Amino acid sequence: MNDEISIDVLSTRPGKLTAREKRLAQLWKTAPWLALAGVTAVPPAALLLAYLLSGLSPLFLVLAITSIPFAFIAALIVTLVLFLYRRRWASGLRDRLASDGITADEVGFFLSELTGGEKKALREMEKKQPLLADAYRETLALRLNATRLAASARRNLLQVERRINRARYLNAPDTSVLLEELGRDRTRLERLKQEGASRRAEAEARLQMIEAAASRGASWAETNYMLQRLDEGRKNLPLGLEQARSEQQAREEFEEEIRKELAR
Repeated sequence: MNDEISIDVLSTRPGKLTAREKRLAQLWKTAPWLALAGVTAVPPAALLLAYLLSGLSPLFLVLAITSIPFAFIAALIVTLVLFLYRRRWASGLRDRLASDGITADEVGFFLSELTGGEKKALREMEKKQPLLADAYRETLALRLNATRLAASARRNLLQVERRINRARYLNAPDTSVLLEELGRDRTRLERLKQEGASRRAEAEARLQMIEAAASRGASWAETNYMLQRLDEGRKNLPLGLEQARSEQQAREEFEEEIRKELAR
């Protein structure tokens, strides 16, 4: 019974991706291009069909030919509108998914917020090193959460600063109380902003470490030393990276044993 309740709660979480949204995401990927092709081709094709059915009437042939540029212009307008709607829908989806924290499985919906280098590194790892790719996605999720936390705190901090400035010009008996409350809000937001920046720096350091391990095969000792300097600690490392490190350590120990045997 408790398991069923927990499953229902998880399925109704505000930040959980639904099956309907997955289908809509796939539809939005192709909808603008289908509209471009369809709106461009359908009117001339319909007029051409009318030309054939009317006994090769020259009027429909002329209309079919002259309709091509107008249909193409209309298709461009429709495609542009769909792109704008898709962008707004995707932005709303990202905000909802980020409301309870971005997970590794949801990173694919936040590609627009990744840098070019991060996208390239993720693609290469997915092709060649799936374990490191899993670790990279989890670390990207941490970086995205930290970036959004710092950005949200920065926006709210600006609003609080404006309210403080307005409150200082008020001539009311409760101004001191209001300023005190706003001062507490400012302190809290500054702390959140600093925490977000700190966590983002940690995540970026881990991303660079994973990229280095993927590109040049860093030794286990070097990777372990770099990981211990991160605040998250070794116990919270992504599973994929932990497995990759274990495999690297096993290879190094095996190679060391081979060298000892050859030395004899």
